[in-house]
Amino acid sequence: MEPLVVVDIGRQALMIVLMLSGPMLGVGLVLGLMVGVFQAVTQINEATLTFIPKFLGIALVLLMLMPWMLLKLMEFTFMLFDMIGAMGMR
Repeated sequence: MEPLVVVDIGRQALMIVLMLSGPMLGVGLVLGLMVGVFQAVTQINEATLTFIPKFLGIALVLLMLMPWMLLKLMEFTFMLFDMIGAMGMR
């Protein structure tokens, strides 16, 4: 296997990870900022107040995007298997 092929596979894997985790991280960031502003305005310092909205928001996004995420992971896996099969024929 050539080094450029390995680097390309690694690059594609990192892009898949960023694509799949990006929406959940973004929702967590936005909800965390909203709860932080709410806590600063009301002066409520409760640890569970930040945890519960983030957990529910990320779970909702995960449930909504699960079919798309599985499709992307399957496409990447099939591409890897095709490459493995092509190298076995050489």
